[in-house]
Amino acid sequence: MKNHSFFAGAVFLAGSACVTSAWADVYKCVDADGHVTYTNARSAAKNCKVLSQDQRVSTVPGRATPSPAGFPRVDADTQRSRDSERRGILDQELANEIRNLDQARKDLAEQEANPRPDERNVGGSINQAKLQERVRPWRDRVALHERNVEALRKEIANLK
Repeated sequence: MKNHSFFAGAVFLAGSACVTSAWADVYKCVDADGHVTYTNARSAAKNCKVLSQDQRVSTVPGRATPSPAGFPRVDADTQRSRDSERRGILDQELANEIRNLDQARKDLAEQEANPRPDERNVGGSINQAKLQERVRPWRDRVALHERNVEALRKEIANLK
C-alpha cells in the first residue's frame, strides 16, 4: 500500500509542476488624447496605473489565426461599382434632404408670417416671445435638415 500512495503523490506533484499559471499586474493607461488602454505591460509613454495591487489577474495569451490568402479582398471593378453605387445613394439622400430643408424653411416662414390672435399684444403688435415659442418646432425641423445636409455633403466629400 505504501508504494501506491508514494506513486500517487509523485504523479500529483509532477502534474502540478506542469501546470503553469500566468499572473500579471493589469495597468490602466491613458494617453495624451484621453484614450484608455488596459494592458499587462506598463508603458513609459503613457500615464499608467496598476488597477489593483492586492489582486492578481489571470491572463491567457491570445491566439492569432492567419486569414486565408486573398480574404476579404474584392477585385477593383467590384469595389469601383460599390463606390459608385454608394455615391449615387448619398447624392439621392442629399437631394431629398435639400428638398426637405426647402419645405421646412417655407413652413417656418409661413408660421412666422401668420401670428395667431393670442400672439398679439393689446395694441395689435406681435408678442415675439409667444410667436417664437410657437414656431420653435418649425425652427427645430429646419435645423435638423440643415445638419443632415451638412453631414451628407461631408460624407460625399470624403469619398475617394
